Amino acid sequence: MNNTSDTPLNRRSFLARSAAAVAATSVIGFPAIVRADNEKTLKLGIVGCGGRGTGALGNALSADKNVVLTAMGDIARDRLYTSFENISKIKPDQVKVEEGNKYIGLEAIDQVLATDIDVVILTTPPGFRPQHLKKAIAAGKHVFCEKPVAVDAPGVRDVIATAQEAKKKGLGIQSGFCWRSNYAERAIFQQIKDGAIGKMRSYYGTYLANSPWVKERKPEWTDLEWQLRNWLYYTWLSGDHLVEQAIHTVDKMSWAFGDVDPISVTALGGRQQRIEEQYGCVYDHFAVSYEYPEGARGFVYCRQQQGCDNENADEIIGSEGTARINGFRKMHTIEGKTSWKYDGPRNDMYQTEHEEMFAALRKGTPLNYGEKLAHSTLMGIMGRMSAYTGKTITWEQALKSEEVLAPKEPLTWDMKLPTPPVAMPGRTKFF
Repeated sequence: MNNTSDTPLNRRSFLARSAAAVAATSVIGFPAIVRADNEKTLKLGIVGCGGRGTGALGNALSADKNVVLTAMGDIARDRLYTSFENISKIKPDQVKVEEGNKYIGLEAIDQVLATDIDVVILTTPPGFRPQHLKKAIAAGKHVFCEKPVAVDAPGVRDVIATAQEAKKKGLGIQSGFCWRSNYAERAIFQQIKDGAIGKMRSYYGTYLANSPWVKERKPEWTDLEWQLRNWLYYTWLSGDHLVEQAIHTVDKMSWAFGDVDPISVTALGGRQQRIEEQYGCVYDHFAVSYEYPEGARGFVYCRQQQGCDNENADEIIGSEGTARINGFRKMHTIEGKTSWKYDGPRNDMYQTEHEEMFAALRKGTPLNYGEKLAHSTLMGIMGRMSAYTGKTITWEQALKSEEVLAPKEPLTWDMKLPTPPVAMPGRTKFF
């Protein structure tokens, strides 16, 4: 997670570079991988075999009958073997993982990439994502990259540089921002882009949820193993839930505003309900206000607290109408100058991500959403920065931040790794 790139990226260049990255095509040097005909068997690997990773495996193997799983890696033996058993039951004919290609430990990423896989799924805790993505592209692999792609600005800058390198090599980076693969979302955001609500004025989005799983510490677990197993609750691993879970809402806000960079963000948050030791150092609620050009505003509210009402919705207000979205309730409507309601087909957005990824590989035009992943990730990170410090943070400040959240010393299983202090606005410093 070290900062190996100081790529300059201003508000004008980010979107342009992202669009160019998406248009990446194959180049000389990767013909066997990139221009795969429909009969070629593509070998798949995974690093990060938890629930999300196992779900992504099922999607990938369902997306293309000529894809086989040949290598798996995780830090925990039980997680890897549980995933292997589950996916073997679902896709027995496409799971070809020999015992010697099951890798356990912190070096599993290197061992999986050293095999002859064509595509790798990266679904570890996001604190590892910049380093893992860089290694995958250096090894010549196409990537399905789960969101978010970093937990701090140096990680974001690394991902930007890696995405550009992937473009040069003709390698794909598919995004885990699943709502962008939902047909109903695509339709309503296209309506917004085409002017159905007039000029964008504001976005209001919620991700109000219960608290996810938490793992009690076992006596045999070292500090590092406990934090890795309980990764949601450590900012160096998850980025906090604004960056890890509610980043979907942040990404939809960016989509609504045409993926332009916000000017600044002012946020608040705290830790009211989840105060016990097993909840690490993260907050349990955020309220975030983004300033956009021409006085437009974006508001994101997220919460992870038990016993509260849940909501995951979007209200997008323009000069001539309002769009309302609740993806899980299948509500996609526009009122105002244009009256519109989505009545088209419904798809499994997780499945579509993988179908489109493999279809593009078969055509020799791999998708590369690396910079878009980095853009939305940084938007979440700057919101957390503002809430933690109590300061208004500009886009430029966030992008240039030198704060590295990972431990300074190399990770070892027996290292002393105390829980970081909970951020306190007005006292926690911005770096």
